[in-house]
Amino acid sequence: MSVRLVIAIVLGVGIGFACGLSGIPAPAPPALAGALLVVAMTLGYQAADAWLARRAARHRPDCGGPSGHGRGAAP
Repeated sequence: MSVRLVIAIVLGVGIGFACGLSGIPAPAPPALAGALLVVAMTLGYQAADAWLARRAARHRPDCGGPSGHGRGAAP
């Protein structure tokens, strides 16, 4: 499990707990369908992020790097 996911879960539980203790409404959809939509969007984002991180960079030769010059260009 990634560190970002653990931090997100801990933060979400903490905010929910704080909202419950203080009596303010939780910043989440009140209906089950809305809550499932948020979960689905989060899982989709995580899946796309994991897939894009493993994919090979297609435009690496076009990147200039810190100097701004591409590979083989004169500085």
